[in-house]
Amino acid sequence: MLKLKISQTAPNPLQINLECAAGQLHALVGPSGSGKTNTLRAIAGLSLAKVGKIECDGKVWLEANEISGAYTDLPPAERSCGFLFQQYALFPHLSAIENVAIPLHNSAITAAERKKNAQELLDRMGIPELANRMPHQLSGGQQQRVALARALAKNPKILLLDEPFSAIDAPTRQSLYKTLAELRKDLNIPILLVTHDLREASLLADQITVIDAGISLQTAPPQVLFQKPRNSRVAELVGISNLFHGIFNEGNLTWDGCDKTFTVADKGKIPPNAQVAWVIPQDGLSIHSAPTATSIPASAAEISVLGQIAVIQLQIQNSVHKIEWVASASEVKRLNMEVGSQMHIELDGNQIHIMPLHPINDPRRFVGH
Repeated sequence: MLKLKISQTAPNPLQINLECAAGQLHALVGPSGSGKTNTLRAIAGLSLAKVGKIECDGKVWLEANEISGAYTDLPPAERSCGFLFQQYALFPHLSAIENVAIPLHNSAITAAERKKNAQELLDRMGIPELANRMPHQLSGGQQQRVALARALAKNPKILLLDEPFSAIDAPTRQSLYKTLAELRKDLNIPILLVTHDLREASLLADQITVIDAGISLQTAPPQVLFQKPRNSRVAELVGISNLFHGIFNEGNLTWDGCDKTFTVADKGKIPPNAQVAWVIPQDGLSIHSAPTATSIPASAAEISVLGQIAVIQLQIQNSVHKIEWVASASEVKRLNMEVGSQMHIELDGNQIHIMPLHPINDPRRFVGH
């Protein structure tokens, strides 16, 4: 189990709080410069966290408390981390097997044992025949497997992956996803993955933490994160298309720029008459060719067909807003929908998720700045 709580100011501000159990994969997502890599570096001891606590497998790696004065800071060599860097960082003058054996050089085992262990790791990565090749003789995916084998050479207590799949082609990436899934079962250690790819995060991760400007905004399983973001900034960062603003007051949600009010469950977390953001998942949308008592008139502004899937932009009548609807191509055909077609949208108020405009640690969160 990794337990991480960092509260640090300049030069690299971080306010990160997360846990990752053994056998879990936890993804860190956010824009460039948000603090994802700095979080990994702080765990590994490669950058200083001035206030906080890092505990892994029951052992405290860092504890820095300004009030009590408690201070523990294990050097990187004493933190049992396997770290896979974005650019792999293989030594160009060493063969694949020599690169993998590098972390074992200061151990008590013999040269023959180091070579044997390194070869076993290359076998595990599915590249036993590449042991004597130099890095420049390897493809990007092969280099990544060598680097991953090296990260595992000392049986680490945690594996840190910094954008490991960003520089390789899609087929190779899929193969490496499978390798990582198999490793998760065998290693049974926490794995932290930094990625810009939300699809990758949702595919691989048990939990996702969204980081922005050094602050962890939300940690949740992928499905919860995409359906119930904590605030509008999280919704923006995870690419939720149907994100709108309104006023929420005791169960009634008005939609800014649209003459429509919805009844939404009031959980008592939003003050009266507060400006809020709100999202509606695809499951909360239904489209009809004829009006109903509660439907909203709209026209099909854009239709993009991608194989058997269609993405439709529906322009709300007398409003600046558009709602994105994703459906099967057969459903679009059944509705006889074309660009310009008049449609009617039903929004399920039970599936509308409302949230503050700003992060919970931002004092502006209930005002519209």
